[in-house]
Amino acid sequence: MSRSHKANHYGTLVERKAVERYDLDLDRCSWHDAKRPDGTPVEIKSAMHRHADGQPGTFKLYDQYHEQLRAANGWYVFAVYRVRGRGVEVLHWRLLHSSQLPNLNWHGGGDHRGALQAKISINWLC
Repeated sequence: MSRSHKANHYGTLVERKAVERYDLDLDRCSWHDAKRPDGTPVEIKSAMHRHADGQPGTFKLYDQYHEQLRAANGWYVFAVYRVRGRGVEVLHWRLLHSSQLPNLNWHGGGDHRGALQAKISINWLC
């Protein structure tokens, strides 16, 4: 399994845990992952606590999706996890309104999703 495939797998596991923790309804679309009971969109972002090379993880955000979330008065769930056996253990959670993020430095995303991206260090959350 490739690194990106593993990250996607672990991200899906974290999404399931976030849905339970915050009483969300899974509602995957191109720019959010879930909705609150009142229908407000929520984007769930996860990052591994430490990668194999020892570096801390980062949360990646994309400008187009962030702007849509902001326009919809949406929220983010941020989760820092570590791999435990075949699953994940979430070490830190944070639910934040999309207006409460730190200053974002948008830059080219290497043609990923045709959008600019910003990275937030997990140190900001922990």
